[in-house]
Amino acid sequence: MTEQQLPTWADPSVSPAALDPQGVSRRGLLRRAGLFGAAFALGSAATGRTPALAAGDRRPGGEDPHLAYLVGDHHIHSVYSHDAKYTFSQLAAAGAKYGLDWMVFTEHSNFGHAEFGAALEHKEILKARAENPRQLIFQGLEWYIPAAEHCTVFTAPGRHEVDVLTRFERAYDGKLLAYDKGGPADTDTARNEAHAVEAIKWLAEQRRSGYVDDLLVLANHPMRLGIDSPHEMRNWRDAAPEIMIGMEGAPGAQGAAIPGWRGTTSIRGEYENKPSAQSWPGYPADAYLTYGGFDWATATVGGLWDSMLAEGRLFSITTNSDAHRIVFDTWKNGDWQPGQSFDTTGRLPDPVNTDTPQPGSDFWPGQFSRTHVGVTRYGYRAVMAGMRAGRVWLDHGHLLDGLDVRLTRDRDRGRGVTLGGRMRVRKGEKLTLNVTVTTASRPNPQGILPELAHVDVVRGAVRGPVADRDTWKAPDTRVVESRDVSGRNGTYTLRIPLTAGEESFYVRLRGSDGTRNGPGWLGASIDPHGPVPHAPGDGDPWADTWFYSNPVFVDVEGS
Repeated sequence: MTEQQLPTWADPSVSPAALDPQGVSRRGLLRRAGLFGAAFALGSAATGRTPALAAGDRRPGGEDPHLAYLVGDHHIHSVYSHDAKYTFSQLAAAGAKYGLDWMVFTEHSNFGHAEFGAALEHKEILKARAENPRQLIFQGLEWYIPAAEHCTVFTAPGRHEVDVLTRFERAYDGKLLAYDKGGPADTDTARNEAHAVEAIKWLAEQRRSGYVDDLLVLANHPMRLGIDSPHEMRNWRDAAPEIMIGMEGAPGAQGAAIPGWRGTTSIRGEYENKPSAQSWPGYPADAYLTYGGFDWATATVGGLWDSMLAEGRLFSITTNSDAHRIVFDTWKNGDWQPGQSFDTTGRLPDPVNTDTPQPGSDFWPGQFSRTHVGVTRYGYRAVMAGMRAGRVWLDHGHLLDGLDVRLTRDRDRGRGVTLGGRMRVRKGEKLTLNVTVTTASRPNPQGILPELAHVDVVRGAVRGPVADRDTWKAPDTRVVESRDVSGRNGTYTLRIPLTAGEESFYVRLRGSDGTRNGPGWLGASIDPHGPVPHAPGDGDPWADTWFYSNPVFVDVEGS
């Protein structure tokens, strides 16, 4: 079979391994993957061979494979979520229009979904896969984490994908079990937090046992309510780091604060909440805002994300649409038939076009928020492997056409290591961070030709596991270099010299269109021109766009 014979995924006789062939010809990639195939072929032409899925080279300087980047969105809702309204076909067509290579449908847990919806939606996913053969369309779930917020959970296609998601939903969903309380004064907090850890371990066992071919988990909008405490996030990661790989660095609902649209108190991401009795009390009030559209945990240099990276362990960030109701769209939910409800059907009626703009905060998948995953092959398992490896960067507003990052030792001639990777060096060694940028070549969906203004390098010391698992600061992380790239077009490479000191460290990248920035939340000495919050009700997302990358780690021998 080929990957294009999508309906065969419903056939239980088909092995999951057949979905992603381990080796395909250059001609096959070009034929199957269109532009991706061309990009991959160009990357591999220099070696004359197809790189392996995982780099096996253990030389200290690193020799990560050539990569092509597939663009996707891991957080999308359809009529199978009680608060959304679009069909799979509508959403998949929109994703194709805006250039997505992969999509994950993540319906909310509830009794109607657990009882009816998951199996019904799978049939529509098969249909959407057949209608959009150049897209990789995953089935997932938005899990209500016991004692905390939400997570994306998704599997590779295979005979057990629906069974695993449904069994997981019924056994571990905080909403269905009424295990939602997690505040300091709640008597069941410890039980509920422990159940979340057990849930992640259960998912990991489904992968380890081979019951599903692959499975990933990502925390969604972690600071929207402030109920994902630092110790909970560390507990989830440590329970199964091979599947619990990260969090949304930027939430969906990026159209929430378009001026004059939703109201004078609206914030990008719908981060309009104040601390409640359920919130972790150690977060400052400013944590409940977005900064340049990004979650405070990510946007604060030296903040929560950096405090996790400073332990020397990868924890990825992503972005997505969280599509429920699209800004300025004219569709509304259809009417129920007599006697029907979501609890009895697991599905909303199909939407109806009104020709009048309807309320909404979201963009279509790929319209504004994009997660770019570096892969060596085209396929479901390749995307998941790229995410697990941390080969991820993200942008808003189609700010960049491309980004390639390689850290090399000055005495080596290899390709070095890329995002999510790690390099072993000696104290005092000279390194070069090679950042190849391809600027936007065409107007974005808003009709704006984005222009990158600066590229920032963030560096942090790696100190190992923290003594206090509720730590959310990394005091030795800061912006160490900022390059003005205003007016530069096309593809160019920034070569940034680094020196290995006595401590292991990591570096990550960030940049923006330069229209709105100021001192970072922890001060100008740490971040002189970082993202800042917008005024309530005045957050035009197209006028404040950023890109972020995952880190590269440097292990200093003897540190």
